[in-house]
Amino acid sequence: MNIPLVGFNHVKTSNCEIEVIDLEALYQCKERLTHNPTLPHRVNFNHIIHIEEGEGTHLIDFVNYPYESGAFIFIQKNQVHAFDFSHKPKGKVLIFTQEFINQALTNMRLPEFVPTHLEYTYKPVFIPDPETISSSEILLTEISKELHYQESNPLITMFLFSSLSLILRRVMPENHHDKLNKNQLSKFNDFVARLETNFHRTRDATYYADQLHTTYKTLNQICKLACNQTAKQLIDAYTILEAKRRLVLDGLPTQQLAYELGFEDASNFVKYFKKHTLITPSRFQKQFQGV
Repeated sequence: MNIPLVGFNHVKTSNCEIEVIDLEALYQCKERLTHNPTLPHRVNFNHIIHIEEGEGTHLIDFVNYPYESGAFIFIQKNQVHAFDFSHKPKGKVLIFTQEFINQALTNMRLPEFVPTHLEYTYKPVFIPDPETISSSEILLTEISKELHYQESNPLITMFLFSSLSLILRRVMPENHHDKLNKNQLSKFNDFVARLETNFHRTRDATYYADQLHTTYKTLNQICKLACNQTAKQLIDAYTILEAKRRLVLDGLPTQQLAYELGFEDASNFVKYFKKHTLITPSRFQKQFQGV
């Protein structure tokens, strides 16, 4: 199975780093896309999917999450996901890049986007109250209108996006990272960025603390505030998630993957994987063969 990496279409959006897509349009253009959106694919941008009407499931990092009318589904950069077109729900997909977030953060107050998918309690689907749903749908429509306006103003788009983010953040289940001050949030994001680059070299939390010019104790405190987990638990969570992605994404044999992830031998990797998932790598891989 070959899971494609899907990039953001800058030509289509005239380099504005954000787009609103109607699910109806996605169903109609499915055959013209370079990838099948109903099959697992990895994305290098963020999604906020709003289900206006309908129900189904959405696959995110190999877990099927059920949804119903009114739901918001959050997918972060580098996650693997797949749409459910079997019931053809009505709704919209808001996609945006990290560059758009960076631009917005320099112009206005906006919640930071942090890797919440590493939390044990990760819940990418939630349904807000009817009033919030109504306000959010209006803002999504206004973002779409502004993007299609001939003399579209990027600041207006950013303000509308910021309003949508803040409204949704206010009613979302508790976000642990809201407890971080600006310095702690910066260190946490730096830790995750270094983890993404070096996880195959080391799973030693002390190494990352040294790289951040802080102590192991301080890094642990920041991680617990951010995700209610220790630094080591986050390292393991990321390593296992990336192992799952590569098992399915690249179809790698266990021995080769163990080597690429920095394990001494395949047996150590199998024990590590089974400890955290309760199944072997090969059994996990077989679950997604032929999908």
